Amino acid sequence: MMANWAALNRRVNSPVGFRVLMSIFLVTAIAFSAAPLLHYFRGGSIRDYKLWYDTGKQLLAGEEIFVFRSGKYDFMYPPPCALFLASTSLLGQAGLILLLVAINSVAWFYSARWAALLAAGPRNHKNAWLYLIPNLLVVVYVWSSYHLGQPNLVLLALMLGAFVALRTNREISAGVSIALAAAIKAFPVIAIIYLVYRGYWKAVASLIVTLAFLLFILPAPFRGLDRAWQDFEKWSAGMLKYEAKAVAQRPMRSYTWKNQSLIGVANRLLRHVDADAASAPHRPIYVNFADLKFATINGIIVAVALALGILFVVVMPRRAMRTPESDGIEFALLVLMMLMVTPFAFGYFFCWLMLPFSVVTQRLLVGKGAALLYWSLPALTLLALGLPFPRSAQLYGNTFLAALLLFIGLSIELWRYKQQAGSQIHPATSSLVT
Repeated sequence: MMANWAALNRRVNSPVGFRVLMSIFLVTAIAFSAAPLLHYFRGGSIRDYKLWYDTGKQLLAGEEIFVFRSGKYDFMYPPPCALFLASTSLLGQAGLILLLVAINSVAWFYSARWAALLAAGPRNHKNAWLYLIPNLLVVVYVWSSYHLGQPNLVLLALMLGAFVALRTNREISAGVSIALAAAIKAFPVIAIIYLVYRGYWKAVASLIVTLAFLLFILPAPFRGLDRAWQDFEKWSAGMLKYEAKAVAQRPMRSYTWKNQSLIGVANRLLRHVDADAASAPHRPIYVNFADLKFATINGIIVAVALALGILFVVVMPRRAMRTPESDGIEFALLVLMMLMVTPFAFGYFFCWLMLPFSVVTQRLLVGKGAALLYWSLPALTLLALGLPFPRSAQLYGNTFLAALLLFIGLSIELWRYKQQAGSQIHPATSSLVT
């Protein structure tokens, strides 16, 4: 058995193996990119690509970006995102789709590269398994990003790029990268809490300044300062709200099976709300185990989020103990935290699991992650249930629970690392304790 594994490992990690792996990536990326283009040329639905095109044209025409229609905004992303789309829409719908899928492919490539680098460090990241296994495990979510026209792969690349920058003491670059991600979709701004806690003050300042520039200064030549501020106000008023009926502008999605965030799962399991995402009229689906008051559920959500945050802080090693190995686990935990506590976490968000799975793969490759299997295998089982039972499994929060299991497993792994590092730094104290 060991001989067979050694032979397979040599083949996979040979120059030929890497060329085959790169060829598989290119073929897959081309196939994923071709699908929305074929839909467009055949007159089929092009999902959110149409929204991106229409929004860009509206901005170029000087029209309103945030139009309240049918109980919600058509476009729900931060104002700078619309600005990014304006020039892209000049290419026409086909050109816009081609450019966006190309950007997605580049983002996928660098996400895979940086996830391996963060998990294994600069010396050990050139292991083919670090690219093959994590990407195979999240390929369904990667496909969803292409198919639906969602930018979550781009956000992942920006966040991983920020983590790489932090690890090489390029804090300003890290702040800019996170700000760009938050300008496309707001939720990556949550990372500022981590930056503050870790004392990355240059990154914090860089993030705030860059975000202010993208929100108000960059649009000024096209929209004027007053209108740029009005755009931000309209977006804030519509999107930064949380009520019993809905989160932000998503009345048909907030608490349904498609939302795998802590907020979505807690509300539909603990409150009598429709868990179906179908358009009205339809037969409601209820999966709640209890029927608690909205305020009570919010108390539970806050308590769980605080518990996760406290656990994260407790297992973090002190500055003197930090290594590339511990940072990889720490950044994976941050990614999982962000996925769980963001108000919305639809399926394509979970391409972000690439980093946690890269860390798990690396720990197993170096013989340090056997205990992680007790958490990662059940997590994989829960995720796999979403393939044959996409709605039934997600009704009960299978994807959220998988992320939670990975978070617990990696927290235990980081805690063990912290204890071992502490024993090496203070061997005399450690021997007295034992």
